[in-house]
Amino acid sequence: MKIKIKRVYEKPAKEDGIRILVDRLWPRGLTKEKAGIDLWLKEIAPSTELRKWFRHDPDKWLEFEKRYRYELKKNEEQVSLLKDQMKKGMVTLVYGAKDEEHNEALVLKELFSR
Repeated sequence: MKIKIKRVYEKPAKEDGIRILVDRLWPRGLTKEKAGIDLWLKEIAPSTELRKWFRHDPDKWLEFEKRYRYELKKNEEQVSLLKDQMKKGMVTLVYGAKDEEHNEALVLKELFSR
């Protein structure tokens, strides 16, 4: 499976394949056309509670990964939807966070790249 990750504010490219937004909230200031999103899997994103607890604090990263993976194990429907998209070809997981080293797209990519 070919998976890339990209910040939603970066310009969409043909090489992105299917662009899947993996955030619970729509990114500020972007229209659907500018974002170039093919599918929005907001239910695969970390729960609101986990997102608010984490706040992209690098010191909480390892615990965030652990808790998010646990949430994903209980979220079979959304995980299955994502897997189905990945079978079709290149997928780019799109996220809105400013932090490019600590976000849910990284966890998803690592999980599904195995």
